[in-house]
This record gives sequence, structure tokens and C-alpha cells, in this order.
Amino acid sequence: MNPSPPAARYPDFLAHHFPPAALAEPSCANSPEPDELAWQSRWFAGDFGRNFLTTDGKPVALIDFGWWNHGAGPDFRDCVLSLDGETKRGSIELDRDARDWDHHGHSANPAYRDTILHLQLGHRSGGDWFTRTDQHLLVPQVRLDLASPTGDFQNPPPAAARPGRCLHVFRQLGFAKTIAILEAAARYRLERKAARLQRTAAIHGRDQMLFQAIADALGYSRNRLPLTVLAQRLPLKLLINRPDDAAALLFGVSGFLSGQTFDHADRDTQRWLRTLWDQWWRYRDAYAPGLPRLPLHWNLTGTRPLNHPQRRVATLHLLVKHWPTLRRLLQPDTFSEKALRRFAATLRHPYWDLHCTLQSPPSAKPRALLGKNRLNEILANVCYPLLLPNHDAAWNAFRQLPAPIDNEKTRRASLRLFSGHPDQARLTSKLWQQQALLQIYEDFCLADNSACATCPMPEQAAAPLLP
Repeated sequence: MNPSPPAARYPDFLAHHFPPAALAEPSCANSPEPDELAWQSRWFAGDFGRNFLTTDGKPVALIDFGWWNHGAGPDFRDCVLSLDGETKRGSIELDRDARDWDHHGHSANPAYRDTILHLQLGHRSGGDWFTRTDQHLLVPQVRLDLASPTGDFQNPPPAAARPGRCLHVFRQLGFAKTIAILEAAARYRLERKAARLQRTAAIHGRDQMLFQAIADALGYSRNRLPLTVLAQRLPLKLLINRPDDAAALLFGVSGFLSGQTFDHADRDTQRWLRTLWDQWWRYRDAYAPGLPRLPLHWNLTGTRPLNHPQRRVATLHLLVKHWPTLRRLLQPDTFSEKALRRFAATLRHPYWDLHCTLQSPPSAKPRALLGKNRLNEILANVCYPLLLPNHDAAWNAFRQLPAPIDNEKTRRASLRLFSGHPDQARLTSKLWQQQALLQIYEDFCLADNSACATCPMPEQAAAPLLP
């Protein structure tokens, strides 16, 4: 199927300016124990200003405060600052005391590796404490003067992201032209995914490509990398050739088979784990999770029980078990979304239907291992990108997928581009629209280091780009 003219023109739209490589609480200032969340709010609102000196005397100018991260990792992400005349993009962490960086384990956490500034509340409590990443890189420190802001704390706190200059342009464009821009961005994103999948297939074969891509979709959004690496360390062919040991290999290499998993486990869990241990011990010396130089790191912070990586690994094992059926369903010439959904509904496991983790009590009723949201991720990131070049109805079917219920990234992009827009709900209610928002956000918002001041997107969107 040939791409629509708007979709074909999005790369030109992007490359016009960016080279391909770039593609009411009372004030607690006098409180002996300030509320850190309130101070984060005040920082993000700009109450401390933009210009500071580091503890070693270097000037810091905040260009872009980034977005407020309410999940795991540094407090503020994608920030831009000028440090002693050099522009830097990365994360900012705010702590009560410089020592909290080590006390909270940030110095050993790869999630804090891109931190470019460490903020501390109050005055030095004696001694010098240095902030270093897990790679032993020094992070500049700024000590905030708690008496410097004026006025009360924000109530309610500021939004997680600030609206950009595009906001006014999209309001003036009208619904139809805005949808056309979103469609172009979404098609561009889908075609890039297809090209990436085809590159993997050319190197590792189509089945292994599908296996890795599905693992990535199962890991969305917090555990994509470890699940993808798991699928790479245990290739599909290896697992299919050892069907009786596949579950033990997947859970063992994941690091989920240890003596601790037996502690406080119910009888069903101990019985199921015993079958895995009886198989895992033969592979443990070769595949033990402590042997690789880069072990898998699972993100469990803020993860809902149904999204726990142990349950996702169990789902991956079931898909391996039924791979011949799944492979047949994913053939381009016979693909049917309805058939794939029927297949997902048949995936059952006597243990994992009733358990979310290896230490959770059994639920009262079975829960789907491959639910609607996960299946939509597989459709959007694997099936439809591969179908797009040869399947006439693929684009229209892709457009019907509903938006995820909870997606922090797209909420942030929506705030940036459509905050307060009269048609905001209509512009973000479908998965393809959210994919378009992410593409625009990545190509423009994250490529801009001027806090929106010199980003070309508003002027390009307002120009007669589209017919």
C-alpha cells in the first residue's frame, strides 16, 4: 500500500530543520523537616529562579526544566542547562541532603546515569559529599537557599510538563489539519518500526525477530530492555528444541529462581517451583544470572501486580509453547486480528492464571495472561508495522486500536502540544494518535535545547505544509 501524501512528506517536514542524525499549602521555608515533594513542586514552578552556582563555583543556567517524573528514577527528566557555558541535557535529582544520593542507592543505580545536576535543600551539614554515578562520573551539585523563594507553594502543584508554543498553532489549525499532521507522523513512525524489524529479520531470521519484538512489547513500558535481552540470550530455536526445560530456562536466566523465592510461598507456588528447580540445576552453571557481565535489571517500582515481569516471562513461555500456531497467525497473507485475539483468549496456565508473582497469594478468579492492552501493543509494534507494505487494510485497522489507559509519555506529549485544546480528547483517544504524539515529541521537543524558544515545529505546522 502506498503511503498517503501527508505521511510521505513527514520526513521532509522533519529534515527541514533537523539533520537525520538528530532524528495552597503554607510555606515551609522555616520548617525543620521540609516536605521534599513540596520543594520539588516549588522548584518545577520556577520559584528558585534559573541561575545558580554549583558548590565548586561554576555558573548554572536552567534552559528547560524538563518534565516532572513521578515514577522511578531521577525527579526531573530531559532537562537542559548551561554549565559553565556548556549546554547539557539530562536528569536532575533533588534531595534534602547531599548524602541522600548514596543513602538512596542512586550511586549504584544505572537509572541515574544521565543525571546532570544534584540539588540539595538547605545548608551544608558538615563535610563534603560528592555525587557520583554508577560509572563513577562526578555530578555537579547546587545547594538551594530555602529562604530565597517568595510566596506560597503551588496549590495545586504544576503539571508534569509545560505546554509548548505548538499549543496555539494547533488550536488555530483546526481539527482536520491537525489530524493530517498526526497521521503523517504516525505513518512515519510505523514505517520506521517496519524497517527496524526487517533489519533484525535479515540478521537473525523472521521467527527470532518476531520472538524479540513480542518480548519487547510484553515488557512495555518499564521492562522492555530486560525482556528483549532475555529473548536474545535464550533464542527461540534453543527454547523450542528444549520444550520441557523452556520455562526453567526463562525463569532461571531472568534471575527469578533463587532460594528466596521459596520463602513464604504457598503450597502451589512451592510445587510449581520444584518442577522448575529439578530442570534448572542442569543449566545453572552455564546460564546463572550472575555470570553475564551485564545482568538483567528488572524495574519493579510502581509496577502493578498484573504487569509484574514474572508474569510477563510466564506469558513469553506460553507463546513459545504455542509458537507453531502463533507463527501461522502472524503470516502476512493469512493475518487476522480477530483470530489473534481468539488465540490470546485460549492461553491458560494452571498456576499463572491465578498468580501475579511468585510470592503473591492466589486470586479468586483467573486473569488473562495476554490481556487486551498487551495484545494491542503487539499489534501496534509488531503485526501492523510488518503488514503495512503489503496489506491494504493494515493502516485502517491500526487506526482502530484504542489508546492505552495509562501512558505517562503520551500524557506528557499531550500536555506539551494539546493542553486545554477544545478537541484534546478526539486528538488522543486512539493508539495511532498517541504514537504520532510520541514521534513529534521525540523529533522536536527532545531535539530542542531552547525550552521551545527556537524549535521550528510551530512555524512548520503553521506553514502550508499540507494540502
